[in-house]
Amino acid sequence: METRAPYALIGLFVTAVIAAAFGFVYWLHNSGGLTERTVYRVHFENTVSGLLKGAAVLFNGIRVGEVTNLQLDTNNPQVIMATIAVDAGTPVRADTKVGLDFQGLTGVPVVTLQGGSAPPHAATQASGEPFVLTADPLVGQSMTNAARDTLRRLDTILADNSEAIHSTMANLSTFTDALARNSGKLDGIVAGLERLTGGGAANAAQVVYDSTAPTQFSAIAGAPRGQLTVAEPTALIALETRKFLVRPNPSDEPTFAKAEWSDNAPKLLQTKIIQAFENAGLSNTVSRAADGLAADKQLALDIRKFQISTMPEPVAEIEFAAKIVSDQGRIISAKVFRASAPAKALNAASAAAALDEAFGKSATALVIWAAGVM
Repeated sequence: METRAPYALIGLFVTAVIAAAFGFVYWLHNSGGLTERTVYRVHFENTVSGLLKGAAVLFNGIRVGEVTNLQLDTNNPQVIMATIAVDAGTPVRADTKVGLDFQGLTGVPVVTLQGGSAPPHAATQASGEPFVLTADPLVGQSMTNAARDTLRRLDTILADNSEAIHSTMANLSTFTDALARNSGKLDGIVAGLERLTGGGAANAAQVVYDSTAPTQFSAIAGAPRGQLTVAEPTALIALETRKFLVRPNPSDEPTFAKAEWSDNAPKLLQTKIIQAFENAGLSNTVSRAADGLAADKQLALDIRKFQISTMPEPVAEIEFAAKIVSDQGRIISAKVFRASAPAKALNAASAAAALDEAFGKSATALVIWAAGVM
């Protein structure tokens, strides 16, 4: 009997130590164990998968209590009622946000409380029943469930708008077919925009052509009397350019894209006609209207054609109307001059040579006529 007594005491001591250890761990797990607690009920309207009794309750990240009970609402199976006990000093308000969080590597769920600005008494009830907090309806919804709900909504949207989507796809197919059929034109448009913005072929060197004033005027009998000024000719807007005009259809021959006259048609012809008068020995008789010299008469010109005609064969055409007007504004004489010359080929060099030849014919006839009128 005496030998058994020590063993019984040792066993009793060991049991007491184990019980004390379990009690200490429980006390630590419950943040003070026997301290005064306040009980709240939390309504969850979604799954709380993994949440267990004894799970921690955190307020702004600080552990303040634990979950003491979990049960389903008998009146609404979709609602889960969780009872939580938190330290009495925890500032829970009626508008405190309730949620779920997952901690650790295993993702253990905990109840989270955050914020709140309502008065303290708004989270208590006079009847003594625990105050009810409502969690966000999306609390507890996993990423898989959220993705599934999103796909379900997307499928509904696609089903409701299937006809509109089909029509859009058909229109897109028609548009792409039209682009394919007009790919060549699109290339031309892009090239034009590139030239317009200063890139591509626009950077290539331009070839500048000039007209030649005639020098042979054997039909002029003598020097005319008086002073004649040559005004800048009038013309259609299409002629107010340095480019070669090719009609009836513009030419896509590449040399025309790089070719231009030394000035636009009206100013170019005015200069060359004055030079023609000077070449005829009438330098003291003719001047430019812009020089401001007093004159008895004025030569007014209206350009009607200065172009290359492509049908049936390429030919240069020049046509202008001339009027000699007195200093009182009276028309003394008027005449229309026309001239043409064949172009050897439909390119810029041949066109310039043909137009120069046609201009020489018309300018010679103009000088002889004007000298005779004066």
